[in-house]
Order: sequence, then structure tokens, then C-alpha cells
Amino acid sequence: MSCYDRRDLGLLMLRLSTGGVLAAHGAQKLFGWFGGHGLAGTGQFMESVGYAPGRASATAAGLAEAGGGVLLALGLATPAAGAAAAGAMAGAAAVHAPNGFFAQEGGYEHAASLGLAAAGLAVTGPGRLSLDHTLGHVFDRSWMVPAALGVTAAATAVVVGARSRRLRLRTEGEQEALFEE
Repeated sequence: MSCYDRRDLGLLMLRLSTGGVLAAHGAQKLFGWFGGHGLAGTGQFMESVGYAPGRASATAAGLAEAGGGVLLALGLATPAAGAAAAGAMAGAAAVHAPNGFFAQEGGYEHAASLGLAAAGLAVTGPGRLSLDHTLGHVFDRSWMVPAALGVTAAATAVVVGARSRRLRLRTEGEQEALFEE
């Protein structure tokens, strides 16, 4: 097996694992599969952590994860799929950031790893063992990579920024007790 063949096999393995995990997480949000809470429960959670409206936020996150994950696994529309998944994971990382890095403490480690893998696939491309390659890279043009990542970064900055403002307004005026009672 040549190095080029090994590269394609490695990209396939990375796409299947990253895409599979993302698709499963999205299915939890959208359909309640795999122990998830579906749109209603996820929407309530999203609202509680500052993403409003909750149900719309749950739908957007679920579609970005499930859709991006399936497309990454297939190697189809790889720049858009990777960017969408990376954007969703940036939003998740923002929720977990106050808990530090490590997932065992509720940190952003898992979200960051998935997001960076998805963004890396968007940049690198899917390899020859993909639908993009089979279809002549119609949905995987070089100009699509910066376009997809740029649009997603801008949208994610707006959404995460709005969440931060909402959280700030919630705590505005609250003061911790100076003395224990």
C-alpha cells in the first residue's frame, strides 16, 4: 500500500469516526435517540444555558451535528460539513469552557476535539475514498473551504456572542452575599 493509499484510508477512518460521533450527538438532540432528550428536552437545556430560543437552537445544533456528521462520514460536501460541525462544537465548547479543559470535569475537551477534527477535514479534504471524489469534487472546490469556514465562524461568533450577552444580563444586578448567614 503506497503512502497515498494510506492517507486515503486514514482520512476515511477519521471521517467515519468523527462523523459517526457527531451524527449520534445530533440524533440525540433531534430525535431523542441514544439516550438523548429530543428537541423538547434539548431546547429546554439550550434555553437554560443561554441559547435562545431554545428549540430553534436545539434544532440548529442538532442539524449541524447530525447533518455535518453524516456528510463528513460520506465525504460529501466536506468543506460545508466540516465547517457546520465545527461551528456547532464551538457553541458547545462555549457552554463547557467555565468548567476548564478536561471532559471529566465537564470541560470543553470533547467538543474542542470534535470541532478541530471536523475543521481539519474541511481543510484537508475527504480523500479518494469519498463521495466528493466519486462526484468529481463538485461540492468540494478549493474556494469553498475559506467560504464555509468564514461564514460559519461569523455566524458562530454572533450566536455565541448573543449567548454571552444573555448570560451577562441574567447575572446583572445579582450580588453575592458579603457575609455568610
